[in-house]
Amino acid sequence: MKRRGSSSEACAPSGHAAVGDHVAPQRAVERAAALFRALGDVSRIRLVERLLSGDRCVGDLASETATPMSTVSQQLRLLRAEGIVSRRRVGKHIYYALADDAASEWVRAALERS
Repeated sequence: MKRRGSSSEACAPSGHAAVGDHVAPQRAVERAAALFRALGDVSRIRLVERLLSGDRCVGDLASETATPMSTVSQQLRLLRAEGIVSRRRVGKHIYYALADDAASEWVRAALERS
């Protein structure tokens, strides 16, 4: 009896129809992985979810999520480093907004699927 995947049944590329030559550049793949890592945390998803409805200051986000301001700031710093959120200062307050439309849509779609 032959085992599945034995060398006599090995798949050869020449045995398949061409499926296209598009392969994303390594930099694009690394960027996608970094975005998914940044969005792969419940607390960061919660922050992005809050920002879907508009800009928020760190204090508001901390209050809305019942999370210490230092933790919220740390999470926002990571999201900002990945280009998912942007910030602007107004007096003593720093307001965050979504900067990446694609990431916003991914989060919105993922939340709607649940």
